[in-house]
Amino acid sequence: MSKDSSQTALLWIVAAGFFMQSLDTTIVNTALPSIAHSLHGKPLAMQPVIVAYTLTMAMLTPASGWLADRFGTRRVYFAAILIFVLGSLCCSSAHTLGQLVMARVLQGVGGSMLLPIGRLAVLRSVTGEQYVSALAFISVAGQVGPIVGPTLGGWFVEAISWHWIFLINVPIGAVGLFAVNRYLPRSTSSAAPPFDFAGCALLSLCMIAFSLAVETPVQTHRAAWATGLFVLGLVAALAYVPYAKRRANPLFKLKLFSEPNFSVGLIGNLVCRIGSSAVPFLLPLLMQLELGYTPLHSGMMMLPAALAGTVAKRWIAPLIRRYGYDTFLLVNTVIVGSAIVAFALISRGTPLVVEIAVLAVFGAANSMQFAAMNSVTLKGLSHEDAGSGNSLFSMVQMLAMGLGVSIGGGLVNLFSAQLGSPAMGFRLSFVCVGVITLVSALVFRRLEDAAVVPATVGRAAPSAGR
Repeated sequence: MSKDSSQTALLWIVAAGFFMQSLDTTIVNTALPSIAHSLHGKPLAMQPVIVAYTLTMAMLTPASGWLADRFGTRRVYFAAILIFVLGSLCCSSAHTLGQLVMARVLQGVGGSMLLPIGRLAVLRSVTGEQYVSALAFISVAGQVGPIVGPTLGGWFVEAISWHWIFLINVPIGAVGLFAVNRYLPRSTSSAAPPFDFAGCALLSLCMIAFSLAVETPVQTHRAAWATGLFVLGLVAALAYVPYAKRRANPLFKLKLFSEPNFSVGLIGNLVCRIGSSAVPFLLPLLMQLELGYTPLHSGMMMLPAALAGTVAKRWIAPLIRRYGYDTFLLVNTVIVGSAIVAFALISRGTPLVVEIAVLAVFGAANSMQFAAMNSVTLKGLSHEDAGSGNSLFSMVQMLAMGLGVSIGGGLVNLFSAQLGSPAMGFRLSFVCVGVITLVSALVFRRLEDAAVVPATVGRAAPSAGR
């Protein structure tokens, strides 16, 4: 096979893996009420199905590069697809919520390696001047997943069963396994630097403790348990600081935070994504449980947001060049947060055109928000720190997604129980998560001048949170 053909095959393999991962993160939301009914659970108690997947990915993403160096890119990427497919099969055969959550953890193990190792394989095989174009090609798969995911999930639920939202990964994965074995260049393991298992354990403990603290129901006899978990997470995070200072090669060097925009961008990303990540979880539940939409109808209603997000990506670079990152993110964050609050006004009597308009505004602004936040956070890092900074950034993205789902679902349960009205529970929850997003605008006000726009902005270079 010629070099050009081999590179083309590699790009298609990585794009297929990215598509499989991005599809899985969106296809599940539409099917949650049906899954809950099948497993004899409550739809608003299904957050662990999402959180288990995102949290596992957050914990294991930093190890992906080390695994590729230690065992070879081709071997680890093959294992990632295989584990993801096996996890999908386990998800489809789950009979209890506990079994499904464990299967999602297995899926997350494979998913945590798909994009980072695929991107690493491209980096090592494609020349520098072609790398941006290669990433842009791969990112198309990441855009297609969220577009078709909710609708496909709704169609599977109505036409066949919810099990097929996971079984769809099997034929895609099987083709991927064959293609990796056939086309991906063989790579040998190398003398990888020692991996910081202790540092990874501290940060993983921090993320797990925070997630469980948020997940714990707000009840008097559970308040002490949630507080204890929160303190444990805080202690683990603080313990990492002196540990990283003493270690020669920590998981994440503290000097990353000496770049001001990285620190501000990381915090802003965490706060903003907590709010916006609750929306894909809450909207299908609102539409099916309160508005009476079918799974397919609710899935199709997510199309305006996904399509508007894809179209809006071309506006990012011109807007940032004209107004700068600080002004753009300040204004755009207000638009995203306001759109989330506007979802609280949707009811059975809301005209369809109004629903579509709000969804389109949210989708366009949220897409630009992700791209701008990604760029301003990472652009100031040195070449030496870029890999480590991107890995930490990916962890924060996935953690924020899990926290958003936990907080959004918890708020609906809390308000519904206190007010005796699920409809009011959804409305107040959208207001709360919208306000959380609006708070991140205050964080982005602290950005230093970063007017220069990198070439990748607007080309949708793939990242964990897109």
